Amino acid sequence: MLELAEKTTQKQMFKITYFFFFFYLISVNISLSQEVTSYYLIRHAEKVLTNPNNPNPHLTIKGHKRSLEWKKILEKIHFDRIYSTSYHRTLETAKPIADERNIEIQKYDPNNLFNENFRKKNIGKTSLVVGHSNTTPVLANKIIGEEIYSSIDERIHGYLFFIQIIGKKTTYQLLNLE
Repeated sequence: MLELAEKTTQKQMFKITYFFFFFYLISVNISLSQEVTSYYLIRHAEKVLTNPNNPNPHLTIKGHKRSLEWKKILEKIHFDRIYSTSYHRTLETAKPIADERNIEIQKYDPNNLFNENFRKKNIGKTSLVVGHSNTTPVLANKIIGEEIYSSIDERIHGYLFFIQIIGKKTTYQLLNLE
């Protein structure tokens, strides 16, 4: 009798295990069939502040070092696209990453942050966007579809906004890498 009960329990465990394995395969298949869109948003590195009348300053030595740090931090991420505004400071921040991957930096208008064309062009892609203290959080909010983030303090250059869209689900995280 005990032997029969053990065999029945083994059969039940096999069925339960098979059911969970089958469910796992279905769930993996569903998630794999959905396109994953990932955005990495950073603010430009430290800029030269010696001339307050210069609207387009270059990076400082510290800023150039930070752009190389971003390259190191993001080295394992395969980017399909890299975006930057036309300003020296954002282009200089993006350049080491773009050069290492042989990706052309695509310029975007900070006043037209997240339009339908931009959204469609990046579906299923992994993109790096280099922006500004006042535009990067706005772009993050537009991608997320909620007002989550406010402008970045002028002294902070180490925020990494990570946003991922899988199907209709959007996840996001802000990392402070200072």
